[in-house]
Parts: sequence; C-alpha cells; structure tokens
Amino acid sequence: MASPRPQNTRNDTDDLGPPDHGHDEPDLPLSMSTSTLLHPSNLPSTTAQALQQIHESLDPQSQKVTIRFQPLPGAQSPNPKWAAVKVSASQKFESVVSFLRKKLGVKGENGLFVYVNKVFAPGLDEGVGALWRCFKIDDELKVSYSMAPAFG
Repeated sequence: MASPRPQNTRNDTDDLGPPDHGHDEPDLPLSMSTSTLLHPSNLPSTTAQALQQIHESLDPQSQKVTIRFQPLPGAQSPNPKWAAVKVSASQKFESVVSFLRKKLGVKGENGLFVYVNKVFAPGLDEGVGALWRCFKIDDELKVSYSMAPAFG
C-alpha cells in the first residue's frame, strides 16, 4: 500500500511573495546616486560610445601587456630582440600582425597565419588587452605564427 501524499497546505489565493513577518515594509525608493546614474543625460547616446567607454576603462593606453611570438613548424624563428614585446592594451590585434609581418619581412600578398595559444585565430579588430586578459599564460599572450594554415 502506497503511503499517502502530503496535502498541500496552500491554496490558490495564497500570496506567492516573500513570507509576511507581521509588519508592513514600505517600498523603498531608489537612492539619489542610483537615480542620478540612471538619468538619460549620463548615459552614452549610442552603443558604440558605450562600448568605447568600457574599452577605455578596461584597457587604458598606459597599460602594457607582453606578447611572446612562437614560430610553428616551417616558420622563421623570431629574433630574440623581439621574441617578446610589450604593447599597449588598447591596440587592436591588427597592429600585432602588422608588427610581425614587418619583422619577418612578409609582404602583403604572402600569407601569414597567426594564432593565440595555438588554438584560434582572433579577428584583426580584437583588442589586445581583452585577448591578454582572457588567454594569457604566465602573464604573456602567446602568439604562434606560420606561413601556411596550421590548424583546421
């Protein structure tokens, strides 16, 4: 014989909100600082401006990050003078690729395939600071390169 199921002590008219502790709590208005922050005149007028403000606060031009270049099989080894370089976190990954092309003497019509951590090829418009924050190893962004596609 099955044990009886416990009966539901609530009915459809019960309030589903937080438990009542016997006293009414007034709704509190937003604090002045919160309402000031949410005022439309303090908000960026476009999404692009908002993203730019976030980017500048996360990756100020004064912050430098270390990039270590690692050749993949068949690629020229980097000169020890520039095997690890410091760049501004506010730069785009495109500047890293341009630097590497210049140092390796790779012309525009020749291919240069660049990967982060030997895993993926970031977009040229990716921020160096964001890549460094997400994928750094030992406080360095490892950038591998080859003259032919190396992965997938």
